[in-house]
Amino acid sequence: MTVDSAAQNRLIQFLRDELAIPYASIAVALKHPEPDANMLPMVLWQYGLITLEQLDQIFDWMETA
Repeated sequence: MTVDSAAQNRLIQFLRDELAIPYASIAVALKHPEPDANMLPMVLWQYGLITLEQLDQIFDWMETA
């Protein structure tokens, strides 16, 4: 599956601007072998880099983006 880089870039921008997730945390999650941009929030949560509340906010944003 190919990653939609525009969608991934919008998601990363949201994570940084709206949730103040440090880029270092995002970079760790991006090293995960799963290439799907939709998995990025789950990887961040699994690694303990975001809270469950932040995960919910991300999914809400993804539904409307």
